[in-house]
Amino acid sequence: MNIYSQLSHENIDSCSALCKEHIFKYSERLSTNNKMIALMFWLLIWLLIITATIFICLRQWIQHNKKIIQGTQSKKDRLYVGIFHPYCNAGGGGERVLWCAVRALQNKYDNIKIVIYTGDIDSTPSSILQKAKNVFNISLEVDKITFVFLNQRHWVEARKYPHFTLLCQSLGSIVLGLEAVCKFPPDIFIDTMGYSFTFPVFRYLAGSRVGCYVHYPVISTDMLKKVQYRQSSFNNKAYVARNPFLTWLKLSYYRLFSKTYKWVTRCSETIMVNSTWTENNIVDLLNDPLKIHRVYPPCETKHLTSLEHTGKDDEILIVSVGQFRPEKNHPLQLQVLYELRTLLARDEALWNRIKLLIVGSCRHEEDYERLRNMQDLAKHLSLENSIEFRVNVTYDELLKIFQQAKIGIHTMWNEHFGIGIVECMAAGLIMIAHRSGGPLLDIIETSEGSQNGFLATDAVEYAASILNIILNSAEANKNIVSSARSSVERFSEKEFDEQFIRALSPLFV
Repeated sequence: MNIYSQLSHENIDSCSALCKEHIFKYSERLSTNNKMIALMFWLLIWLLIITATIFICLRQWIQHNKKIIQGTQSKKDRLYVGIFHPYCNAGGGGERVLWCAVRALQNKYDNIKIVIYTGDIDSTPSSILQKAKNVFNISLEVDKITFVFLNQRHWVEARKYPHFTLLCQSLGSIVLGLEAVCKFPPDIFIDTMGYSFTFPVFRYLAGSRVGCYVHYPVISTDMLKKVQYRQSSFNNKAYVARNPFLTWLKLSYYRLFSKTYKWVTRCSETIMVNSTWTENNIVDLLNDPLKIHRVYPPCETKHLTSLEHTGKDDEILIVSVGQFRPEKNHPLQLQVLYELRTLLARDEALWNRIKLLIVGSCRHEEDYERLRNMQDLAKHLSLENSIEFRVNVTYDELLKIFQQAKIGIHTMWNEHFGIGIVECMAAGLIMIAHRSGGPLLDIIETSEGSQNGFLATDAVEYAASILNIILNSAEANKNIVSSARSSVERFSEKEFDEQFIRALSPLFV
């Protein structure tokens, strides 16, 4: 054998050994990967088994606890109706829905006990019911109402979650729902605040029949469009809107959340919505129109339509009524007044007659901080002498304000309905609201001959509408007021009571 043949055989042997070594290492790596996959698979199986075991044990404990609690309360044939409203002492439009719903249920059914789940641990049952009487003029049968105070409400507060707020609040509501169902599992569960992620908790753990009243969907097609078209708003920060990747990421997150929201909402047997806008969004989401009922929120119209104007002729009082929350967009109202002052630059006498009164309620320190920021903004715009803020006013005080005011203003984009708008119209104020949501679809008509108010989209349009009202003839304004008062009868408390009971009746069968 020559040297070339020897080298050739050595190369072949070397290559063969090298290949065997690589094959062995690859097989070993493949085997390791298979072991990892198998390990992850079995971990998932065990996780599912543990979760199912915890669920079954928790469900049995809650069902047992339900028999003990209800057995010690009173008669066996009594139904316990749990109403989930963690901020029942806030004093806003949602709270009017709550107390009117409680009153309607008490008037309809004799064999029920109302259980209200609230996080207002710094209040007493008597003070909460007294506030309902003072703010909304609603009296209830106190002995048929039980309050269950929840200590975990901080899990649903938006300030706790600067990012992924919707998801974190929804997960937090599950924690709050678990606390509620462990303390008092009801026969019928009604959510009146929009915490849809609590529905599976009550339906599958407590065996409760579930109903809900939706003021606005947690996520809507309008919100998706805002992100998709990269428009900045209070729930879509400017830095996200400017960045294509962050926009894509947020849009994917919203779509995934929307699917989850759809599933939990379907756990409700009957769904009440407060406006055409909300109904359209919920129908698009669930694609199940048969279980969806439009029930306009109760507005105090009967007493308000009889109010007479007692304001001074030399004063033009513009009123805004609404909670101090970011979506209400109170800063826009200050911009409106600034624009109005610009329009009246040559008529200082007329400008000095105008005053904006912002009436609202504060739920917690975050709302009070927002109020202080508004006051600072008014000073920055040199409007402090033309603006007054009133916080947590009583119902009687609100009536006096309505009697003195001539114009109402509401600036929230896509307001789901607008109880404050209806009440202002019933009280004889000429209303200017945002051209979107409930005001556009259900409340305000701007057609000639049937006009009952005005719609606007930005500060300039709002200011122009105010000036239009001021310069209008007394007869023209009187016709608008008359049309407005006639149109609000369909939003009365009586109509709400009838529609609310009709929509909930399947739960009591």
